[in-house]
Amino acid sequence: MKLSTKGRYAVMAMVDLAKHSQGCPVALAEIADRQEISLSYLEQLFARLRTAALVRSVRGPGGGYLLASDPAAIPVSSIILAVDEPIRTTRCAAGGEGKGCRSDKTRCLTHHLWEELDHQILLYLSSVSLADVLERRVRPARIADDRAATIAAE
Repeated sequence: MKLSTKGRYAVMAMVDLAKHSQGCPVALAEIADRQEISLSYLEQLFARLRTAALVRSVRGPGGGYLLASDPAAIPVSSIILAVDEPIRTTRCAAGGEGKGCRSDKTRCLTHHLWEELDHQILLYLSSVSLADVLERRVRPARIADDRAATIAAE
């Protein structure tokens, strides 16, 4: 999966906002300091998050940003997609039929595998809310760890 810092930083900042707002606006400078993210980069991300109606801004002294909805109602996928972060594992150009990753514009033999992985990633990120991340309800899958250990032992 190709996920740039744009998507990761947007999720980190939104979790920070959910944790620290308590109904009061949070200044981006505070989030930038806590998360060690450039303030100018956060400003760009929050402009997109505001356009997507995931946050709202409050101007003036004591101003900053608030979540536009309850954290449980904000899926991680919405945050990533709001900052224009495509969730793609294929190397093919986005678009309709006939746009493949090969020089002759055909699709590689594994295209559908990666396309389905994109779909599964999006489904997973759609099933995880900001509240889930904030409350640490997202845990690594133990089954995958056990299976990897079994394969390594063989």
